[in-house]
Amino acid sequence: MRVLVTLEQITKLAPGVRDGYAEAFADGQRQLDDFGIAASRLRVAHFIAQLMHESGGLTKEYENLNYSARRLVQVWPWRFQPHGPLDPDDYAHNARKLANEVYGGRMGNTAPQDGYIYRGRGLLQLTGKGNYLAATERVRRCLPAGPDFAKEPDAVLAPQWCLAVAAGEWASRGCNQLADADDLEQITRRINGGTTGFAERQEWLRQARLVWD
Repeated sequence: MRVLVTLEQITKLAPGVRDGYAEAFADGQRQLDDFGIAASRLRVAHFIAQLMHESGGLTKEYENLNYSARRLVQVWPWRFQPHGPLDPDDYAHNARKLANEVYGGRMGNTAPQDGYIYRGRGLLQLTGKGNYLAATERVRRCLPAGPDFAKEPDAVLAPQWCLAVAAGEWASRGCNQLADADDLEQITRRINGGTTGFAERQEWLRQARLVWD
């Protein structure tokens, strides 16, 4: 059964939704259909729960890299002193320098500024040049006019593309099948790389399941 996702339902969960995200959901059913998310209520609930967490209740566009020195040590303990080689004071409240350090040389980032250019963006905080290239291919399969996100990174945030980017990433990581199994932990690992914010994701899932019951 095809599950409908309406802007009214989204705003019930996220009353502070950004205008661009609201516009995306107002005209986004096709993307949810194309990537298999709308095939069941459980898939929709899990997908929306991850979006809500990653985007701060649909309020956040860019990854927040404005960390204090103390927080840097907590987030990247093996990169920053006392366990790692880097002095956290040199990177505190310097988003560009931090992104180029922690994301440089991986996830398809090769140029000196790639870490910052391809920092987390959008509904699922797409990160790394390799993932921006992959997003281009996935989106163009259902929306041939889609831009080259590696050349236009901020297009990931555009209302006409942001939901397709997130839905394509979700499907490519096998999250539809994990949602069928109601496996929140493994979905979180596929999206996040770990289990950061797991309790909050659980709460978002509880709320989403009430909406799409």
